[in-house]
Amino acid sequence: MPHKTFLAFIWPSLLAMVLFIALPIFSVGYQSLFVEHEQVLIITENCGPFGCSDEVTVDAQAMATLRAEQPAGRFNGLSTYTNASHLATDEIGEIFATSENWNEIRNRIMNLPFYKALAFTLAYTFIVTPLVIILGFIIAVVVNAVPSMLKGPVIFFSLIPMLVTPLVGSLVLFWMIDSRGIIGAALQVVFDNPTLSLKASPTLTWITLFVYGVWHSAPFAFVVFYAGLQTVPQDTMESAMVDGANRWERIRFVIIPYLMPLATFIALMQLMDNFRVFEPIIGFSAAASATSLSYLIYNDLRAAESPLFGSAAATSMLTIVGVVILLLPVLRRNWREFNRKA
Repeated sequence: MPHKTFLAFIWPSLLAMVLFIALPIFSVGYQSLFVEHEQVLIITENCGPFGCSDEVTVDAQAMATLRAEQPAGRFNGLSTYTNASHLATDEIGEIFATSENWNEIRNRIMNLPFYKALAFTLAYTFIVTPLVIILGFIIAVVVNAVPSMLKGPVIFFSLIPMLVTPLVGSLVLFWMIDSRGIIGAALQVVFDNPTLSLKASPTLTWITLFVYGVWHSAPFAFVVFYAGLQTVPQDTMESAMVDGANRWERIRFVIIPYLMPLATFIALMQLMDNFRVFEPIIGFSAAASATSLSYLIYNDLRAAESPLFGSAAATSMLTIVGVVILLLPVLRRNWREFNRKA
């Protein structure tokens, strides 16, 4: 393709990427280098019949002047990335210097907000993603074998979890696992424990969030795999049957290798989506037991006194770096496969 023709095709996409991806990321990175202005306080003395007292108020005019002069805030450099709310480099050094064993080091690090959120985020990503791929593939194979007259209803009910808004779906499941909900009450009866609650234990909360993540995302993998199954070469399948391959062998040696590029695509999408887990934590009110990097951003932006834009921006940049690191192995594999075919 001539260069001019190629540029004519690609410039709208490049322009959109610059406007809606590159510039916002640059803006967030720039904001992460600044923190909020320190409040300018005014101390006034109020005197009454019973004596005098000092009243501290914020000088609104002075704060407005500061914000007008420095709209981004007070320059802080990379200190936001290394403070106690993020990478906590000083705290990590102190923990290693004063702890007696690895268990104590691990427990103290997991009490730091960023690493606590990172631990849940990674656990959610690496547990939910493979389970979504496996479950989606199994559902696709089963639905593909269903008689034609039943496929429509089966496909519709299989897609319901994906049609439900994530926050609404998590709220529904949250009510169901309540002690008065159908799942919570059933578990109390099965284990003969009227005090059993999935919300009381951090471990059970994590498991519940993982189950919800698989339930909500599996239909996406199912749709992709089911579409791929319709394109499997029938000649190859018939040849395998003639050679005596049973159903499992046809799935293992014909279908799975053929659908492997789709599995890579699903893995890419799920890694990016699961690393940004947020709605289930809000829906389950699970912040006491499980927080994610996205929840830290949300928490900074809804600060009571003033939004912590610099802190939220730093967490956002660290999240972007985490997503890139997770995607590198998959992208590298795709690049090698592309070069091999080329």
